[in-house]
Amino acid sequence: MIIMQLKNISKSFAGIPLLRDVQLEVKKQDRIALVGRNGTGKSTLLKMMTGRENYDSGDIYMPKSLEIGYLAQHNALESDLTIWEEMLTVFSDLIEEEHILKKMAEQIEEISLTGAHDERLMIEYGQRQEAFQEKGGYRYQSDVKGVLNGLGFSYEDFSLQIQDLSGGQKTRLALGKLLLQKPDVLILDEPTNHLDIPTLTWLENYLQGYPGALIIVSHDRYFLDKIVDIVYEIAHQQAIKYHGTYSNFLEQKSANYEQDMKLYEKQQKEIKEMEDFIARNIARASTSKRAQSTRKKLDKMVKLDRPLGDAKSASFSFKIAKASGNDVLQINDFSYTHEGETEPLFSQINAAIYRGQRIALIGENGIGKTTLLRAILQEEPSINLGANVEVGYYAQEQEKLNPKNTILEEVWSTFPNKDEQTIRTTLGNFLFTGEEVLKTINMLSGGEKARTALAKLMLQEANFLVLDEPTNHLDLDSKEVLEAALSRFKGTILFVSHDRYFINKIADHVFELTKSGITTYLGDYDYYMEKKTEEAKIKQLEEEPKERETETSQDNLSFQQQKQLQREERKRQREIEKIEQDIEELEKAIADLETEMADPEIVQQHQRLLDLSSQVEEKKAKVESLMEVWTELQI
Repeated sequence: MIIMQLKNISKSFAGIPLLRDVQLEVKKQDRIALVGRNGTGKSTLLKMMTGRENYDSGDIYMPKSLEIGYLAQHNALESDLTIWEEMLTVFSDLIEEEHILKKMAEQIEEISLTGAHDERLMIEYGQRQEAFQEKGGYRYQSDVKGVLNGLGFSYEDFSLQIQDLSGGQKTRLALGKLLLQKPDVLILDEPTNHLDIPTLTWLENYLQGYPGALIIVSHDRYFLDKIVDIVYEIAHQQAIKYHGTYSNFLEQKSANYEQDMKLYEKQQKEIKEMEDFIARNIARASTSKRAQSTRKKLDKMVKLDRPLGDAKSASFSFKIAKASGNDVLQINDFSYTHEGETEPLFSQINAAIYRGQRIALIGENGIGKTTLLRAILQEEPSINLGANVEVGYYAQEQEKLNPKNTILEEVWSTFPNKDEQTIRTTLGNFLFTGEEVLKTINMLSGGEKARTALAKLMLQEANFLVLDEPTNHLDLDSKEVLEAALSRFKGTILFVSHDRYFINKIADHVFELTKSGITTYLGDYDYYMEKKTEEAKIKQLEEEPKERETETSQDNLSFQQQKQLQREERKRQREIEKIEQDIEELEKAIADLETEMADPEIVQQHQRLLDLSSQVEEKKAKVESLMEVWTELQI
């Protein structure tokens, strides 16, 4: 069932076309990714869907009742409430109904104490209680706790004032509030920013079971492969649809381009042969008719346009002025405590990095990864750089860029001994050409600032690159260029990233930072995850003897106690079987309703469709509630 449709949407800025005749449709449970280079109009398209941006021509069709939730790239939640209080505002209707039910229950109890009976009140209470349960009235608090925990907030954080939180925390709360609202269409613009790897994994699992439609703009390829099954590429002012994951999209796009190019080249060859034939034979009496016939055929031929390839990419590589010694970095029992704090941020950090290694530093948000990188730059006590080590640092937020400088001034002032042509050539490699180099830093987008910082890093020719979230703000194409440049780099790399695909491409070691030290894993991100799974299984096996001791103690129960346990177990099994039967019946009813909704005659009946859709949602809510009870009974 289509719930949103974009037809022939066009948009220009200052007379320059951005989008032209874009076609896009969203069905009820679609998982859609919008991909494309920075500046192609992805975020603009999302804003049009939400009504936050106008379009020049075309139409967007959707039901008036359609609920749309939108998370912008820099959408920080602002509130005077605590985290817990703000999240509960999502369920204000349920909380109000909860108070009403409580008062009704008190009335019923008071009446029953007098020996009377109010049948009307009892019926109304039963109906309202059933509706309250179906809407999630008995689970909304556990839903809030689950989402907050998944997004990295502990129970101790729930009482914190939102106004005292960091920008990243506020953005995570804005996302959490949207997830709890469960709109029909959830639109997320770069939702993985400010999320650490454990939170990313939780979000992936959560979104896989999301009941509505998802539309996502993200540069996280790992995330897209987990979530989406439809990809719209925004390129050349158009939206081209592909079915499958992001990896499937790349394969299809490449295959389509090759096929289209072969057809184009084949036709070009035919055209050339026909033109040669006409030129040779048009003036000869014996072959003139054939030449004229060929000319008519050529005139009628539908000419294929040359397939449009990707736009120009950045092109760069990292060179080193001189090689470092074999020992690049040594950290011995390093601890760090923020000024004014008593408890250390982390302690007992021991690590060694050797020439040529490529190390990913990972850990939870707030654990101190950036702090550790900066401590390395400053060579804090207990941190020693090796012989001939030249450090090149890439800051996460490019805070070292002077906002008043032009791009040209920013790079040239760092390397004053190089001539202007060299600087301009370097900037050209990073897609800054002509007058673009005269744009001031404060006018640049996040991606442009990132490319400026990378240009400075390239010119430094350092042999030890220390990179803090280098893929932030880069589009997918720029990420691939950076990966290729780092893969060819002959020096040593230490980097922080939550981009798991990037970690897999670059890292040969993983350092996991915790409050009590660093654990080293000799492989990429996938290897790290395999080892973490093994560690979890070993821990489980170690705990099993304790469980068996508990089971053995049950053998010493009295006969009557054992009989009671057996009765309770049989009762539990009967309840499980009854729930499974109810779920099966509900799922069959849902399937029948969805079949009816697909009937061409029903599709034309808007009110009937809405009624059927409402019934489906009610039954799905019942299934969800039963599944929760079923899960509890399994424990």
